[in-house]
Amino acid sequence: MAPSEKSRGGEAVVIPGGFAVLSLQFSADSGSQHKLYVKEHRVRVETRTHRPLDRTLFLLNVPPYCSQSTLSHIFSRFGAVVSVELSDRPGSAPAPEVKLSPLFKPAGKQGFKVGYVVFRRAKSIRLAKSHPHNVPLLVSTEQRLVTTGLQKWAQQYRQAIVSPEELQQSVDAFMLQYDQRKEEQAKEQEKEAEEQKEDEEGWVKVTRASKGTKARPHSEAANQKAIQKETRKKKRKELMNFYTWQHRNTQKEHIADLRKKFEEDKQRISLLRAQRKFRPY
Repeated sequence: MAPSEKSRGGEAVVIPGGFAVLSLQFSADSGSQHKLYVKEHRVRVETRTHRPLDRTLFLLNVPPYCSQSTLSHIFSRFGAVVSVELSDRPGSAPAPEVKLSPLFKPAGKQGFKVGYVVFRRAKSIRLAKSHPHNVPLLVSTEQRLVTTGLQKWAQQYRQAIVSPEELQQSVDAFMLQYDQRKEEQAKEQEKEAEEQKEDEEGWVKVTRASKGTKARPHSEAANQKAIQKETRKKKRKELMNFYTWQHRNTQKEHIADLRKKFEEDKQRISLLRAQRKFRPY
């Protein structure tokens, strides 16, 4: 059960910006404290349903040794915690999800973060903001130990070691999914190629394009042909007639070729006329 405000000693401290100051102490034996700044999460453009504006507490200056489970345990003294979210910077945009196996996920960014704590009741927000700044919140207790420093590094190192059997199973599962995707793509391409083939009368089925665009066969093969055609066209134009004198010389050579062909055609025509002339003797 969450303690009431009157049962606590001291007063809450509120700094400019509406943030209340909470003191964090790593353990009962620690001599230093860390300041955590909290306030009620109220953003007009917030559209995410899992951050209700009346039950979400926004945290600043969250230390690296505080994980989601640790924050959930710390703030559970003010009321039941529904969820805890940590991020590198504040914002309503969702963090990009890395679709990788847990064995290949990169290590998270280390440093101070911002957090969002969602309570089950709105009363817990008021209790957390009114907590006295001179009464520190313990991070690591006998009931719930939090490792840090060399112990944390050794624990992460041991967890990073994967058995060959588990690694082989993960690789096999990934390759199986990859082969299935490739087979589906090949079947779709074959189906589109069959649809784009000409029938007996020479007609080709095309899809309806958007207004103002020219309809064309909608298939991967047709797209590849169009891309190859554009690439060849660009290569032909590449570095041709780059300078003015090159363009002028090209025009002169073209005119000379036309004149040469004209003279050859004149000689050919005169020869044909001479061969058709009537000669009685």
